[in-house]
Amino acid sequence: MEPIRVAVQAADSITQTGLASFLRTRSEVAVTDVDMVTEQDVLLVQAERMTPQIVASLRQDDFAMVPKVLLVGDLRENDVLSAVECRVVAVLPRSRTSGDRLIEAIVAAGSGRGLMPPDLLGKLLDSVRRLQHDVLSPRGLSAAGLTSREVDVLRLMADGWDTGEIAEKLCYSERTVKNVIYELTSRLNLRNRPHAVAYAMQAGII
Repeated sequence: MEPIRVAVQAADSITQTGLASFLRTRSEVAVTDVDMVTEQDVLLVQAERMTPQIVASLRQDDFAMVPKVLLVGDLRENDVLSAVECRVVAVLPRSRTSGDRLIEAIVAAGSGRGLMPPDLLGKLLDSVRRLQHDVLSPRGLSAAGLTSREVDVLRLMADGWDTGEIAEKLCYSERTVKNVIYELTSRLNLRNRPHAVAYAMQAGII
């Protein structure tokens, strides 16, 4: 198995040097510079807490799609959801994380998997439930940001039906179907109908 390439971004230079030095002793990973990291690599981020500055750095365009491991000192309940939104796939409390656990998280992230302690996973699920109940459901949206009408249209699109056939099956006008498709592709920045169907499938909606 090829080593997982990992870059380190820490709160201070001493911590960054220490983490990089430790990682270089492990054969499972290969340390690279932050400005060289790609979507196939992993970014290890060390922070004392999830400040607005940390969230902003995690959301930088250069790192938007890079899987991240967050090694954090203090994490509040709302921070877990913010971290996940920033493509953080593993969260590790610094006080309870061993070297082996850190390597396990980096390897998991580099292999397309995630890692989160049970207590933090519980916080994440609670945050998602509140988001669904307080924000999405009152607006008729699912967790993927789609309305029930949009889901119905997407399911029929995935089955190969054209606009007229979808309108007939759902008792809508063709203009309504076209408007539904236009609104969801515009809102979610999707390129076209196949991209919309692919998005819904990846989100587990259809």
